[in-house]
Amino acid sequence: MTLAAAGLLSACDLGMNKQSRYDTEASADLWADGAAARHAADDTIAQDDPASARPAVTPALLTRGRERYAIYCGPCHGESGRGDGIIVSRGFPAPPDLARPNLGQATGQHLYDVISDGYGIMYPFGDRVAPADRWAIVAYLRALQTARGGDAQPGPGA
Repeated sequence: MTLAAAGLLSACDLGMNKQSRYDTEASADLWADGAAARHAADDTIAQDDPASARPAVTPALLTRGRERYAIYCGPCHGESGRGDGIIVSRGFPAPPDLARPNLGQATGQHLYDVISDGYGIMYPFGDRVAPADRWAIVAYLRALQTARGGDAQPGPGA
């Protein structure tokens, strides 16, 4: 009897290799729309998405952003963001004034991506500036734009 039970169980694959599942474009009677594939819930952010690390704007964040800006951005963009940094005085092409209207209307995510990946002749800083520091720089850029009379969108995530 024990031998027969062992023989029957050995024929069953109790592992997770063969689970019932839906193929990508399959239909499922479980849902009213009949689709097996489901959309992510609103406001869902992937774990590895840098947007998930967007911090709240605080005085400490702005201080950190100013420090990081001075180190990484100031040599080209200048202290006030006018594009008159020390590198420009040595012959490097001038970057745009950060208070230009189109840059004030750019989303925080766009500015974050430009810092990460570079743009035009701007070098990418994604490998040198931590994601949290990139958001701090974006928050400081918004404060700098506002202080110079620009029409910047609020907050680093805007």
